[in-house]
This record gives sequence, C-alpha cells and structure tokens, in this order.
Amino acid sequence: MANYSDIIGHEDIVKHFKSSIELGKVSHAYILNGEKGVGKKTLAAVVSKSLQCEKGEPDPCNTCKSCLQAESGNQPDIIWVNHEKPNVISVEEIRTQIVNDISLKPYSSKYKVYIVPDAQMMNPQAQNALLKTLEEPPEYAIIMLLTTNVDKFLPTILSRCIVLNFKPVEPMDVIEYLTGQIGVDQETAKFCTDFAQGNLGKAVRLAISPEYNEIKEDAVRLLRQIDAMDMEDIILAIKNMGKFKLDVTDYIDIMTMWFRDILMVKISNSPNKMLFKNEYSVIRKQASKLSYEGIEQILAAMDKLKIRLEANVNYDIAMELMLLTIKENLE
Repeated sequence: MANYSDIIGHEDIVKHFKSSIELGKVSHAYILNGEKGVGKKTLAAVVSKSLQCEKGEPDPCNTCKSCLQAESGNQPDIIWVNHEKPNVISVEEIRTQIVNDISLKPYSSKYKVYIVPDAQMMNPQAQNALLKTLEEPPEYAIIMLLTTNVDKFLPTILSRCIVLNFKPVEPMDVIEYLTGQIGVDQETAKFCTDFAQGNLGKAVRLAISPEYNEIKEDAVRLLRQIDAMDMEDIILAIKNMGKFKLDVTDYIDIMTMWFRDILMVKISNSPNKMLFKNEYSVIRKQASKLSYEGIEQILAAMDKLKIRLEANVNYDIAMELMLLTIKENLE
C-alpha cells in the first residue's frame, strides 16, 4: 500500500505535509505544480489517505477502514474530480463536483478532500466558480489542485492557495528505483534516466510501457527522414501522429531530446553524451546541416507547439507549422 516512503524525491514537500498534519495546521487549498509524471497524483493520494487515517498520525496506518477504502478508491470523503472533455474542465463540472457538494459535511472522516488532476484545464469560468469556495471554505474542506502549469491560474486563485513546486528527482534515485523496483538492467535504467531528466514517471513509462516505446520509435522514424519529406509526406505524417494525440506531449519531448542530441554532437562531435546513440550517423549528418540558430528555432517551435495545443488551436495546423520549421532549417 502506498506510503510516504514510496515517494521518490520531493522530500521538502513530503516534510511540509507530514509536519502540517502532525501540528494540525493543514491549509484549505494547495496547488501541486510539476510536469506530467513527476508524482503529483501519488503524493496527493498518500496525503489524502493520511489526513483521513483513523489513527490520526502523520503517516497512514494502511490498516484502518479509511485507509483500506482510500487504497481501493472508495473513501467517500476523498473526491477525485473528473472531466469529460480531454482539454477542458468546465464550470458545470466544478460546480457539480465541488461547489455544490462541499457544503455537505464529511460522511465518516475529519476532512473532505477534493483532488483536481490537470487543474490547469479549468477554464476561467470554472476558476471563478471555485474562487468563492476558496474564499470561504468549510473548516473540514481541503482542495488540492494538481497542475503542469501554475501560470494558467487566475491571480485570485493563486493568492488563496499554497503553491508547492515539484523539483526533478536526483538521477541516482531514479536509476536505483528502476533497477531495484522495476527490475530493468543498468544500461536501460541509465538511458531512461537521462531521457526523463528527473521525471520518475516518464522514466518508468519509458522502461516498461510498450505504448511509450511505440511513440518513441514513431518519432525517431519521422525525424530520420524529415529533411527528405515533401508537403504530401508531412501531411501524411501528421495524420499518422493523430493516433498519439492524447500523448502528444510525450511525442514532442522525444523530438526535443533528438535535437538536444544534435546540439551535443555539434558541440563535441562525439556520441558519448547522446541519448539516441544508435542514431549517431543520422544525427551527425543533420548536425552538419543545422546552425546553432536553426536548432534554437526548432526548440522554440516545439515549446510554442505545446502552448498552442494547450490553447486548443487546430492540431493539424499546429503540427504542420512545427514540422515545417524543422524541415526548413534542415534544408
């Protein structure tokens, strides 16, 4: 059963919550900020379980009725807010699941804990609907907003929450977890750790997920040949990428690491610091074509693509602009 000891890294945040629970000084509203896969959901689950534990200790006992319910996802006073559309949390969903529910006292526990994954997807109307609750929360209510982008929140939301920023996990901690807990070999663990850049969830997905490896292989296949593609090929590639639409951030991250390798080769003319060592000949050839300014433009285009997709712009057009930026700089 999940406990604080299962959380890799983020010692300061764990210490903050355990101390707050022990002293009885838990805030009514938190923002857990960090990229996808960094461990926000795991920590929120453990914190909410420890808050509701019948033993009343900072660590959940994992044996009482509340802990067992929390572990199975059936604790009635731990509410995980969900949403139907993939890119937005609507005002109706916030009203139904939080605003209209929060006035009802806890069913069996000391607190009612509301956890909102992907909270950056709340539109302005949803945030304003939540604001009244954050201004005057019942004493038993705790709201945890999990986000990949704290800048998406209104200033009035930010001013009423404690913001906790998740930092990258130390590489040796990631490698130790992958080799010890997941059981991958040292070489694979090193590759996954270098690729994930301190994101444990991303490292684990790369190590064990066939779907994640399919995304990686598809992205690499595209990048190998993009400089020889014509417009028709690019349109076809975008259509093919559509099957990874829900994991597009992972796809873009893989492409970003490819151009990081190009930069490393351009600087050192050596494969030693590369992630995609098996692609050295292709990457060296592309590095000879690209200027440092061109690499900078491509990386900026990928960052811009993420922003555009978060803003729900047309997927195909946004992808096309990014791929054309790569192709133009490689010509």
